[in-house]
Order: sequence, then structure tokens, then C-alpha cells
Amino acid sequence: MGQALDWQRDGPRWPHHALSSFVWASGLQWHVQRFAGPEGAPCLVLLHGTGASTHSWRDLAPLLAQRFEVVTMDLPGHAFTGMPPGGVGSPQLSLPGMARAVHGLLQTLALSPAMLVGHSAGAAVAVRMCLDGLATPRSVLGLNAALMPLGGLAGRLFSPVAKLMASAPFVPRLFAWHANEPAVLQRLLLSTGSTLDATGTALYRQLVSSPEHAAGALGMMANWDLDSLWRDLPRLAVPLDLVVGERDRTVPPEQATRAMARLPSALNAQYLQLDGLGHLAHEEQPDTVARLINERFNARA
Repeated sequence: MGQALDWQRDGPRWPHHALSSFVWASGLQWHVQRFAGPEGAPCLVLLHGTGASTHSWRDLAPLLAQRFEVVTMDLPGHAFTGMPPGGVGSPQLSLPGMARAVHGLLQTLALSPAMLVGHSAGAAVAVRMCLDGLATPRSVLGLNAALMPLGGLAGRLFSPVAKLMASAPFVPRLFAWHANEPAVLQRLLLSTGSTLDATGTALYRQLVSSPEHAAGALGMMANWDLDSLWRDLPRLAVPLDLVVGERDRTVPPEQATRAMARLPSALNAQYLQLDGLGHLAHEEQPDTVARLINERFNARA
């Protein structure tokens, strides 16, 4: 079986560990990384997706820090951030709960982001924050954003099954043990449509080998409800741009097209396709994604 992540043991080898700090906010101990950027630079917050961590921004964040103050964190129950009180059934692992938790963290840090960038489920957190008045950035950018609920039988079964799995204490340990196998992990990563280097693969292996991290990811999936977000999209008042990896096998690119059709036309939402890249496009070509983020921030000035 895998072992829990431990900052004393694993932290010194974690990407940008020197920029890490631990902050108590929203009833949680958060792992936060801050990249200072130029003096007086606007603040940009990066929100990772389900099952990831600050490591997923390891190459992108320094590029963005040439212009922005960049803030990243491990979401509740993920990597080095603690599991919320109540465990996998905690309301803080729901979409509105996670949005409130991130808002509480940013308040504690006295930060008001000029831009929110979310990957996959992290984009849903960013949009929910804006819809609920918890953030008023200049714009939001979603990287392979997971904004659309599962339809049909899969949608009706997904949440109950995830809740059942997350509530069984042995399941996260079994998942971590199984996912630790190199062939299994490789299949998981290939299923995203992305190709990662050896460093990225090793970091994901370290993450998925942790039963506590697996429990956090399963708990997030168990409590996730995109129906309300999908219903509320037409009242979004913050400009949203969607960057889509053409080879994404996790969130089909056509979902972004459907999401754009629900947004108010006044937002002038932009669909930007990255040819040859998958769900983890920001890890495959961080320079390309950094350029797009800078361009869209300029366009929303």
C-alpha cells in the first residue's frame, strides 16, 4: 500500500518547495505557493483540477510570474492541504463549499485576484466563486474546463457510486495501491490525451500513491454537482475564456462549445484550441499556455 504525503519527508523534493507555506483558513491547513512577480503586479490565482496539486503548475507559474503575482494552492483534501472536518462527506468538498473555502483562504492572504485560471474542475471552482460573489476578477480563464454535468445514466449513477467508494475506508488505499503500478499510472495519464515527461509522471505517481490524497479526490468527485453551475452559467457577469486541448479525452472539447452557447453574449467569451495537446496541456506546453493567458488578460483590460 502507498503512504501518505509528508512535508518533512516529501516537501524538500516538491517543485518550488522554497516558495511553499502553510496557512490556516476556512478551518483547514492549506499548502500555498506564492511567486512574487514584479513589484505591484496584478494577482493571478491558479486552481488545479481533481486529483492534482500545485505540482501541475510547476513550469507554468514561473513563466506567469514574469508579469503577475502568482498564487497556487492544493485544494482541500489534496496533496499537502488537509482534509476538511467531516472527511469525504464534508460540504467543503462540494463545488459551492470549495468556492467558499478558496475565498476564505484568499481573504486570509489579503489577496484580490485580477484573474482566475482554473484547470478542469478548478475552472468550475473559479466560475462558482464569481457567480456567488466570492471573487470579482477582471476575467476567468478555463483550461479544459469541466463545467458541464454528465448526462444520461452515467450522470445519475456517478455521484452515488463515487460517494459509496469514498465512504468505504479501504477504497482510497486500494486505489492508491493499484494506481501506484507503473502500467496503471501510465494508462491513467494516457487516458487524458496528454504526454508528460518523466518528472511529471513521477510527481503524479507520488500523488496517487497517497491514500489520503486519493480520498480527497474521491470525496471531491462524490460531492461534485455541476447541474447548478450549468443552470447558473447564463448569469455569469465576469468574462470567461475557454482554452481547449484538441486531444483532450477527459473533458471532450465540444463541452466548451456548449458552455459558450450558455454564456451571455456581452461577455464575448473566446474559444481557443490547442492543437495536438490533451487534458494536461498546461503541463505539456506551459510556454504556449502562458502566452495565451497573457494575451487574454490584455484583451480583457
